Amino acid sequence: MAQTHILGYPRIGAGRELKKAQEAYWKGEISQQRLLAVGAEIRRGNWQAQRDAGLSRVAVGDFAWYDQVLNHTLMFGAVPPRFDEGAAESKLDQYFRLARGRAPSGEPVAASAMTKWFDTNYHYLVPEFAADQSFALDSDWLLEEVREAQSQGHRAKPVVIGPLTYLWLGRAEGEALDLLPKLLPCYEQLLQQIAGAGVDWVQIDEPILGLDLPAAWCDIFAPAYQQLAEAAPSLKLLLATYFSSLRENLPLAFSLPVAGVHIDCVRAPEELAAAVEALGEDQVLSVGVLNGRNVWRGDLGKWQRQLQPLERQLGERLWLSASCSLLHCPVDLETETALPAEQLRKLAYSRQKLNELGQLQSLLKGEATAAEGSAAPSAAAAVAAELEDTWRPQAYGERAALQRERWQLPSLPTTTIGSFPQTDLLRKVRKQFRSGEISEADYKEHLRAEIAEAIRRQEILGLDVLVHGEAERNDMVEYFGEQLDGFVHTGNGWVQSYGSRCVKPPIIFGDISRPEPMTVEWSSYAQSLTQKPVKGMLTGPVTILNWSFPREDIPRSESCLQIAKALRQEVLDLEAAGIGIIQIDEPALREGVPLRESEHQDYFSWAVACFRYTCSKVKPETQIHTHMCYSNFNAIMNAIVALDADVITIESARSDLQLLHAFAGKNGGYPNEIGPGIYDIHSPNVPEREELVARLRKIAEAIPAEKLWVNPDCGLKTRNWAEVGSSLLNMVEAARALRTELAA
Repeated sequence: MAQTHILGYPRIGAGRELKKAQEAYWKGEISQQRLLAVGAEIRRGNWQAQRDAGLSRVAVGDFAWYDQVLNHTLMFGAVPPRFDEGAAESKLDQYFRLARGRAPSGEPVAASAMTKWFDTNYHYLVPEFAADQSFALDSDWLLEEVREAQSQGHRAKPVVIGPLTYLWLGRAEGEALDLLPKLLPCYEQLLQQIAGAGVDWVQIDEPILGLDLPAAWCDIFAPAYQQLAEAAPSLKLLLATYFSSLRENLPLAFSLPVAGVHIDCVRAPEELAAAVEALGEDQVLSVGVLNGRNVWRGDLGKWQRQLQPLERQLGERLWLSASCSLLHCPVDLETETALPAEQLRKLAYSRQKLNELGQLQSLLKGEATAAEGSAAPSAAAAVAAELEDTWRPQAYGERAALQRERWQLPSLPTTTIGSFPQTDLLRKVRKQFRSGEISEADYKEHLRAEIAEAIRRQEILGLDVLVHGEAERNDMVEYFGEQLDGFVHTGNGWVQSYGSRCVKPPIIFGDISRPEPMTVEWSSYAQSLTQKPVKGMLTGPVTILNWSFPREDIPRSESCLQIAKALRQEVLDLEAAGIGIIQIDEPALREGVPLRESEHQDYFSWAVACFRYTCSKVKPETQIHTHMCYSNFNAIMNAIVALDADVITIESARSDLQLLHAFAGKNGGYPNEIGPGIYDIHSPNVPEREELVARLRKIAEAIPAEKLWVNPDCGLKTRNWAEVGSSLLNMVEAARALRTELAA
């Protein structure tokens, strides 16, 4: 009979218990012992849920206090030297120093760089490898979790990021692959320790096999895995791939000395037949048939028909799973008490997907027959036709001259990315409004007070282009989903974005349209309070799509165009209301890019055009901004340039100005105006004025001053006003200092 398992489970807890405990610990409100107890309670619940659903083994090691890649960085002793000075008093505090630059003990320090995990909205902490990097194994946390699961009666299947993927994800001074001979002995010791703990299977994730890998990386897989297989002969290795098709790497994956291979049959259903053909005589085939990145119920009827012959052929060598870790899916649909029954019937969160695996297992035994779903016809051709001509009529140079004449901004104009701190009082008032405790009039009056305070603070700080602060928004995507028809909003559909940051993506249930203006009232009110320009703030169509749970019955391009049409109405209404600088954020453009280069052009053909569509009808003197962050943009610069935004702001400080190289580029870079972030907003550390001046000097060496804006890395929603005020004041003073230097 086919077996069931998963690659990983959400770690936040059904009620975001981990987030609440993390933040309480960082504030000194609970002890480390209490935080550890919360983590243990979450793991216990996760494992029991898997066992209750009849899974053959439970995933262990998928829990992290901040990030699973960071777990491995500490496990292999790859901690950058700057964290040695002022080290924390405990391993956990040192872990948090790497993650966020500060912990309850230890000195503040520049945090690790952060970027997106493949094409998801999950952020991982980037390993930093020196040319003389050494590694040393410290696996206590993983072995303790294995023992913990075993003591609760579970068959543990540890989850480990593979050595090639771990190196690929890092930033090295030289060639990361050259470090493999130093790293592999740590993996050998780790596998020996896991085998010694009485474990029979270990899952090793190598999702880079779904990429266009250089030949040198492909060639090293076989000898590396031969070394690992020989290290612990009694331990069976399950090689896990996901997020993409394997294509030319499929024969390589199945030829490795591993006991099983997992493939993503949601992203690449066409590869199932080839995988069966390549399967070794004794190898297990794990098929990811439930979408680990979406909330719709699986088409069990389809998979029953496709897998029944395979189940008869392979028996227990066929493993059923989700496509990838369920980290990217909310925890439990039973916590949704307000959704109508007809919507609930169509949805499955992580807990429900566990049950679906059991249902499919029963179906394959012939105990029942499930109905097969039906897909709607594609409208891709109609979308392409509508997006044929989306460029603004005037070239950037003509627009820029008109915009400079209109705004008369100083050199190195200062601004922020859009959001300001969401205070406890603001969250309380929003909750009171939603529960009916206060009226809409009272709620709006409070929002006006928040906006007025944001404008007052910005004028005192001396910023040049202001924002209204987004007090009315719970989230940059969820807010717009609530204003647009076609979305469904959950009460507890939380997923982890990074660390303690969770987001609640809306669900696209139908066709999207804008019933009324969404932001005009708040932007107009803010502009009425100041003589300085106030940016209108919108989330772009690609980001709204990529940070929502999309429909699966129509092309994503069609939903994106529907969003773009709604946003274009909003842009024109903002312009008509006198808002002449409009920022349309697209931080998710990069993560939507398919992992295979051959599929890039199809994606960009509609994604970039949808962005341009939103602003294609504005006047030339209206300045369009966009913002991007926490991704590697080097490979998609042509697409970013094709957005044709007048100004782009990017995260830069957190990644130590590494992203700047792509945008400054000797081969052209970004031709319009650009604001590289000059301080990291995800760390509570306040940057010193001198530090910011030095960073600005370095940026000004790469980007002409007449094209340069000054701003933080990202929005300031998660910070408090004390940090924000000090940081922005230092930023403004740094910009003024450099203006004086450049004018001398």
